[in-house]
Amino acid sequence: MWTSGRMSNAKNLFGLGVSLYFWGLMDLTTTVLSGSARPLTEGQEDNLSDKLHQRMKRSWVWNQFFVLEEYTGTDPLYVGKLHSDMDRGDGSIKYILSGEGAGIVFTIDDTTGDIHAIQRLDREERSQYTLRAQALDRRTGRPMEPESEFIIKIQDINDNEPKFLDGPYVASVPEMSPVGTSVIQVTATDADDPTYGNSARVVYSILQGQPYFSVDSRTGLIRTALMNMDREAKEYYEVIIQAKDMGGQLGGLAGTTTVNISLSDVNDNPPRFPQKHYQMSVLESAPISSTVGRVVAKDLDEGINAEMKYSLVDGDGLDVFDINTDPNYQVGIITVRKPLSFESKKSYTLKVEGANPHLEMRFLNLGPFRDTTTVHISVEDVDEPPVFEPSIYFVEVPEDVEIGTTIQIISAKDPDVTNNSIRYSIDRSSDPGRFFYVDITSGALMTARPLDREDISWHNITVLATELNNPSQVGSVSVTVKVLDVNDNAPEFPRFYEAFVCENAKAGQLIQTVSAIDKDDPQEGQHFYYSLAPEASNNPNFTLRDNQDNTAWILTRRSGFRQNEQNTFYLPILISDNGRPVLSSTGTLTVHVCSCDEEGVVMFFFAEAYVLPVSLSRGALIAIFFCIFVLLVLFFFILSMRRQRKQPYIIDEEVFFHENIVRYDDEGGGEEDTEAFDIAAMWNPREAQLVVKNRQDMLPEIESLSRYVPQACVMDNNVHNYVLAKLYEADMDLWAPPFDSLQTYMFEGNGSVAESLSSLQSVTTDSDQSYDYLTDWGPRFKKLAEMYGATDSSGVLW
Repeated sequence: MWTSGRMSNAKNLFGLGVSLYFWGLMDLTTTVLSGSARPLTEGQEDNLSDKLHQRMKRSWVWNQFFVLEEYTGTDPLYVGKLHSDMDRGDGSIKYILSGEGAGIVFTIDDTTGDIHAIQRLDREERSQYTLRAQALDRRTGRPMEPESEFIIKIQDINDNEPKFLDGPYVASVPEMSPVGTSVIQVTATDADDPTYGNSARVVYSILQGQPYFSVDSRTGLIRTALMNMDREAKEYYEVIIQAKDMGGQLGGLAGTTTVNISLSDVNDNPPRFPQKHYQMSVLESAPISSTVGRVVAKDLDEGINAEMKYSLVDGDGLDVFDINTDPNYQVGIITVRKPLSFESKKSYTLKVEGANPHLEMRFLNLGPFRDTTTVHISVEDVDEPPVFEPSIYFVEVPEDVEIGTTIQIISAKDPDVTNNSIRYSIDRSSDPGRFFYVDITSGALMTARPLDREDISWHNITVLATELNNPSQVGSVSVTVKVLDVNDNAPEFPRFYEAFVCENAKAGQLIQTVSAIDKDDPQEGQHFYYSLAPEASNNPNFTLRDNQDNTAWILTRRSGFRQNEQNTFYLPILISDNGRPVLSSTGTLTVHVCSCDEEGVVMFFFAEAYVLPVSLSRGALIAIFFCIFVLLVLFFFILSMRRQRKQPYIIDEEVFFHENIVRYDDEGGGEEDTEAFDIAAMWNPREAQLVVKNRQDMLPEIESLSRYVPQACVMDNNVHNYVLAKLYEADMDLWAPPFDSLQTYMFEGNGSVAESLSSLQSVTTDSDQSYDYLTDWGPRFKKLAEMYGATDSSGVLW
């Protein structure tokens, strides 16, 4: 098969030369490429070496095809022609094409073998295509020749401009850098074929950013081009870099990118105070570490280069004030170091220095990197509370000190110029027991109650000092009082001592070891002395030995103890201490005689102090106790029955005649119950208040309503107002029963002939009253008229 190519007008000569070149190569390659489409047999391999030395007639004409990219014509682009020497031009041969892009990108005329490109080709997307061609018998479809493979290569044109894939760029360079300092390197990429012509040869140039920066045309490295660039004058620069292919020649394609360059700070500016004098004031009551004021030194640098350190370098307040640096705002904070006093010193002068702690040696000639300013501080007077001297008191006082004894003089003074008078007092929350008292004017601290070290050994009280003209100004001081011990407690046994002695005990046998305690705490320590009480000094049964270690032994003086003779002994022991004065007490040791075995183990003993008769058996004792119990039960039963007997409702030896006759049943239950209250209170309330009589027949179900009556209702013994208040309370209380029968005598109601029967309004004086009008009320009140009517002048019922 032979190949003829029809190139475009621009490439005809070039295509012809390439075709001639490959025409000569086909003698060496056609046979091999033709045979590569199918495997060789062993016989063919043997004949292959012979064929290499014999010139054979080619059945295919082989070639590579070249086609330009980016064809923009309307007709399909002619690539080349495939032709078999078996093709006689009668159309009996059919050419087919397969492989990469066959039928989609490339087509072949099956009669003539012409290959065309039907799509736009781009070398940057694909640089070559591998295809396979075959000639078939059009009638039978039988392959006329083995399938052969060929390549179509896409020729490059300059159709891609350089591109900065990493742009835009951001870079930084220190200010004041020398000329030629490297900043950043930029790189542009050209997608064209770097092996074909100058399409991918890139040259760099700077379009914007001169005269500050320059760029290397070959490497794209950006450098500084101007010396002493100052960040404080201009910090940001925008540089535009161009990359052009074709070696920068005319007609080449170009691309640009932006490089944002900032100048980083260096410490090239010294700090400066904007003002050389500061005026500040502070109250004399300002606490330690409180802020007086702030100073600031300006620095045009930033970051670590603008850090500041402030210090006090001179002045008369170096020991009174201090200065600290705020790391966030780089300001100097002046604080109080010692307490201030307007009365002592009214003003101070300080010299403050601000300096950069981080310096660069190459910029020291721009210094000095420090500055100073003067600060004047005025101390303002305030009304201060009284001050105690000393600031704490410690007092020791014996516990037997007499009441009213002065134990300490507390002293305070007003630190102000006015020197106001002071009044002393004790904070009662610190002395709840009120053991002490302080004189209001002199400050003398005295005892107000007896002290007891064994009860409270330490007292921590707070004494207050108040200005007389300004009570809001109060000072305080702590007074610690230690109560010293005196020998005021006698030693005693810590518990009840009880010992046992066997009947077969021998003389000199130890039966008990005793010890004592003393609430006192002498400085030389406790030491007790033991002896038998004087009344038992000649005791024939027991003796005592003082061990001189605050203990004593109780020993038997004889043998032959018998329970039936005496089973309990009481031994008084005298205990003395070593205090001044010597105090002593007597304790009793109870010794029981018991039966023991030969080894001294207690078998049995009687605990009674007196031995019962031997003839009285246990059953007799039980019977006696039972009889006593029955008698006690009978006695309490009779006593309770007597208490339940009905007794007079009102306990009073003197029975008023008026109470006994007011008994009638036609006025209702309230008036019938005349024993529910003392009617004498109705006659004369003043006398009734002197005698309180309790009702005995029943108890009220609720508490007396009188405790709910406001005290304002019971004034000047006005019974009338009292009853009105009780009536109103009973009417308003829906849950209170009508227990208080006083309200039933208040008013009889409208239409009654007698109107009100109450004497509450009538008894206003102690003088006699006339009841003659009772005779006008009819027969129903005849009894009352006889009782209260006119009587003989010789006798008086009331």
